[in-house]
Amino acid sequence: MTGHDVPRDLTGPGTTEERWRASGLLAALPRITPGELRPAGRAVVVAPHPDDETLGAGGTLAAWAAVADLPVTVVAVTDGEGSHPGSPTLRPDELAVRRHSDRRRALAALGLPDAAVLRAGLPDGGVAGHRGVLTDLLDDLLRPGDTRLAPVPGDGHPDHDAVAEVADDVAARRGLARWHYAVWLWHWAEPDAADGEERGVAREGAVAVTLPEPAQRAKRDAVACFTTQVEPLSADPRDAAILPPEVLARLLRDVEVLWGTR
Repeated sequence: MTGHDVPRDLTGPGTTEERWRASGLLAALPRITPGELRPAGRAVVVAPHPDDETLGAGGTLAAWAAVADLPVTVVAVTDGEGSHPGSPTLRPDELAVRRHSDRRRALAALGLPDAAVLRAGLPDGGVAGHRGVLTDLLDDLLRPGDTRLAPVPGDGHPDHDAVAEVADDVAARRGLARWHYAVWLWHWAEPDAADGEERGVAREGAVAVTLPEPAQRAKRDAVACFTTQVEPLSADPRDAAILPPEVLARLLRDVEVLWGTR
């Protein structure tokens, strides 16, 4: 769906939301409501790091949860312990505890307090070296009738790309409905690049899910729960926020773009 093997620069402010809006790309995508995508069975969200399920598809999940009970399982591939390497404030194990707690609060904010969270415990930044472990876990977990959500192939972070590859392989073998969300794609891609170009965004299979205001509000509240990511841990540069306002602007839209295979 995007280039898989091109190194991506995920630092700096990235492509601004103003450029995405001005390009017309988002407006040109087919618009659908969350109800048109709502799974008949369980939704299984494969998240490389704590917060990815919220950043990529939290509004859609909140809209689904608001209509009726929806069984949701989050596969927590890593615990996010590597978000602040060298932090003088929190050790990696302390970050892992904090991020797991933040996720539980975020899921409650989305209306999913009872969502199951399956922690795989793979190393943050090193998922690519543990594809077999993740394959076995998903093979055991996924079952007929599930709808699987995972990062879009080529999202740009090595963990996201490895998760996308494995989750697609397993779900395709099972014949499951597959939806993909983006997190870092919006940072490095260029809105004016053509589909198929190195920095282009794939249009095939993409839809813009229009989020009702309550779902938008729930997503904003959920994102705010990830205090270790949206706020600096301290004034030390090594403790800077991972998700500053310019990054969040691309992730807190009134639509969520999903790529689907049904």
